[in-house]
Amino acid sequence: MKWSEISIHTTQEAIEPISYILHEAGASGVVIEDPTDLVKEWDVKFGEIYELNPDDYPEEGVVIKAYLPVTSFLGETVDNIKENINNLLQYEIDLGYNTVQLSEVNEEEWATAWKKYYHPVKISERITIVPTWEEYKPVNSDEIIIELDPGMAFGTGTHPTTIMCIRALEQAVTKGAHVIDVGTGSGVLSIAAEKLGAGKVDAYDLDEVAVKSAAINIKLNKSQKVVTVKQNNLLNNIEGQVDIIVANLLAEIILRFVDDAAAKVKQGGLFITSGIIKSKKDLIKDSLIQAAFDVEEILQMEDWVAIIARKK
Repeated sequence: MKWSEISIHTTQEAIEPISYILHEAGASGVVIEDPTDLVKEWDVKFGEIYELNPDDYPEEGVVIKAYLPVTSFLGETVDNIKENINNLLQYEIDLGYNTVQLSEVNEEEWATAWKKYYHPVKISERITIVPTWEEYKPVNSDEIIIELDPGMAFGTGTHPTTIMCIRALEQAVTKGAHVIDVGTGSGVLSIAAEKLGAGKVDAYDLDEVAVKSAAINIKLNKSQKVVTVKQNNLLNNIEGQVDIIVANLLAEIILRFVDDAAAKVKQGGLFITSGIIKSKKDLIKDSLIQAAFDVEEILQMEDWVAIIARKK
C-alpha cells in the first residue's frame, strides 16, 4: 500500500488541536519535530534520553507529520485538514507558518518512520510507557508498565500534558477510587488510573475511532475489568458522582464543562485538567474557582499547564 506523509509547519501551541484534526482525518498518530528538544535540559532522573538528529528538525516552529493512505479521496481529505486547521484561528491559536506539504512513502518506510520516534519512556517514579514492539525489563519491583502502540491510537503518553496528568493521578488516585477520563484518546490515563489502584474507571470520547483504539489498549494492558470505554460527548447525560475527573483537552473545551465537572465530582473530590497552553492558565484557573473548586496545585512543563482542583 502507498502512503502519503502530510507535514504541517506550525507552532507549539497548535500541536494538540492539529494532532486531533489529523486523527479525525484518519491518521493513526502523529510525529512531532520540535527544535527545542535539541537544546532544552531534559529531565533524566526517570530514564535515558535517546540521541536526537538536528537534521530531523525545523530551524523554528514545529513540524507535525502524519501518514494517510493514498486513495481517490486523498485530495479531499487534505483540503478538509487545511480548512479545519485554518478554523483554529477563531480560537486565537497561533498557527505560525501554517504550511502543508505532501510526499509519498511506501509501507515499509512508513513503519520504520513510526518506530524510530518511540522508545520506552519512564515518565514518573513508578510509571513507564513502553511501545508494544520494544522489549523492556522493569527496573524496580513496583514499576508500573503501560503498553501502547502509537500506530493505533491518538496519544502516546509522552506529551507534556499527558505526563503531567499521569503524575497528578499518581498523587490523587486512592485504592478503589471511581475515576472519569473525559476525552480518553488512546486510553492511557484510564489505564494509568487502573494500575494506580482505581476501583472503577469510566473512559469517554466523542470520536468512535478513539473509543475503539482505547478499547484495544485497555485490553492490551489487562485493564478491562476496571475500565469501561464508551462514546460520549464530554459529561453529557452522565449520572452520579465520582472521586476524580481527569481531562486532557484544549482549554476551550475544558471551559465548556467546568460546571458539569463540579456537579459530577463528590465534595472533596478532584478535577485534574491539562492540555492548557500557559497563556490560558488564568482563564481556566478563574473558571474553576467560579465553579466552586479550590485550585490546589498548578503543574507546568514546557509551555503547558495542568491544574489540580478540589471541589469545596
